[in-house]
Amino acid sequence: MHLPSALTACGVILCGSLLSAAEIRGQYIESRTCDIYTGPCFANAEMTLAGKEAVLAWKVEEGGWEGTDLAGLSVALVVKADGTLGTDGVFEQTASETSSVILVDEQATTEQEAALVAFVKEAAADYTGNVQQVERTPIQMENDYTAARGSLKAGRLAAIETRPLGKGDCVCTNEAVFYEPLTDVQQATPAYSLKQSYRGKGLGGTWDYNNTRSAFLATFRR
Repeated sequence: MHLPSALTACGVILCGSLLSAAEIRGQYIESRTCDIYTGPCFANAEMTLAGKEAVLAWKVEEGGWEGTDLAGLSVALVVKADGTLGTDGVFEQTASETSSVILVDEQATTEQEAALVAFVKEAAADYTGNVQQVERTPIQMENDYTAARGSLKAGRLAAIETRPLGKGDCVCTNEAVFYEPLTDVQQATPAYSLKQSYRGKGLGGTWDYNNTRSAFLATFRR
């Protein structure tokens, strides 16, 4: 076999191996109560004061978890902490106390619910050490990360709606992605949050955080 052909064959085998190793894949959306696309001066002013809450959601397109098929189902995680969540890629913002609620697609069976909860606890391990509730609710999620347009509606409990960032969203002309996504994702695209809300009872408070540069749209594969 000629060397180029051998390399091509190895590449195909390696690519196939990587694809088969992924147990689950799909779409991801996240919004936080601080700007993630911002200038350092604005971000420094918010640290320890804002960004203590977040709504994260996954929509499974293919695959499953722990041997259970989850294709077509969605799950969301709502997080509340006593400090700013996340990292800017250099400095970790460490919250000493974090509580969360997991919202499971009401279409899931009992077995699928358990698998979705297990998946979220691994995918967002830093934020699921103190889960207050697991609640079933209708979940509708749309994500076009290439256009930065997405939406999440988890019954009456949580919601996100985004649009692309535009020229008018640059305030100091020094904006960049300051915070990274809270979980391991691919194709992460920053977006403008038209809406982010949580109105459940599991975290000792609710919030509406609208019209901010605080969202990511992405894909996930594990």
